[in-house]
Amino acid sequence: MTLIFLALLSATLVRAMIRLGALDHPVARSSHTQPTPKGGGVGIVAAFITGLLVLHATAPHPSIPNLAFLGLISTAILIAAISYTDDLRDFPFHIKLAAQFAASLVAIACGIRFQTLHIPWIGALPTGWLGIPLTAAWIVFATNAVNFIDGLNGLASGSTAIACLFLAAIAHTQHDWFVQTACLVLAAGIAGFLPFNYPRARIFMGDVGSQFCGFVLAVLGVLASRYGSETLSVLLVPMMLFGILFDVVFTLIRRALAGQNITQAHRGHLYQVAQRAGLPAWAVAIVYWGMAACGGVICIGFTAASGPLKPIIPLCVLIPQIAWLVVVHHLARRAAIKNW
Repeated sequence: MTLIFLALLSATLVRAMIRLGALDHPVARSSHTQPTPKGGGVGIVAAFITGLLVLHATAPHPSIPNLAFLGLISTAILIAAISYTDDLRDFPFHIKLAAQFAASLVAIACGIRFQTLHIPWIGALPTGWLGIPLTAAWIVFATNAVNFIDGLNGLASGSTAIACLFLAAIAHTQHDWFVQTACLVLAAGIAGFLPFNYPRARIFMGDVGSQFCGFVLAVLGVLASRYGSETLSVLLVPMMLFGILFDVVFTLIRRALAGQNITQAHRGHLYQVAQRAGLPAWAVAIVYWGMAACGGVICIGFTAASGPLKPIIPLCVLIPQIAWLVVVHHLARRAAIKNW
């Protein structure tokens, strides 16, 4: 019942933001053609913060230290506030990046960081002081990856929700109550938003939604790798989000090699090229949902496996990505899209 209430809370606030939110006016790189309200992520933020505060207060045995919980809540609110202001004022990229790094450092100061990496074939590997830059880099990268990929209806939000459900299922098998609950709460918030955004967008979630979802899921990945069983590897969340991460990394590398400004807005992501080449936006979103689900299934197999073949399992996430890259390349050639 709590999750249903949170989904309804999110939906109520999303409906309010449709009337009150700032308009996202289409530009040359936009996939929409009509001014559309943005800021629907406010519903996701409110549902997540409310849910965690209530559940943490009523939990008989919290599974993470109070300082770490405070770190997650405070930095999530910080990211939400800054990104919502960005939706209204459109900050330069370096301002957003600095704010994300600041939030990641606050989380690290509260004990949310990689301290021991459980690596197949090697075992437990203490990170020492390297845990600080590794954690900050991962959180900032994941936050921006989800933000960059939020260009088609339902793509980023649906992919994040699917990753949350799979991570919650794995956390349940490892008796990690906090990660399980936090994932379900975030998924409930997204469930309240998604009907207003997919397949037809009455509102966009904006940076307040995409940055928030990426940041929270990245932090939950860090918490899972530290507080759960050692089988809750640091690889889990990257595997679940691999469709998003692959698209972002591939695009950044391709643009850098072409001498293009990688911080400048563009329409060269794989999902954008596929949509420009004629694949319906709703279908592109489903492809990325499928890749998130595929990553989740691979994660379940990874956590359940044992023996010398276990380290090979994460490589399976490359299979759908390579297939998708081939499909997009074919679509781009057929549509005569060059320099993408």
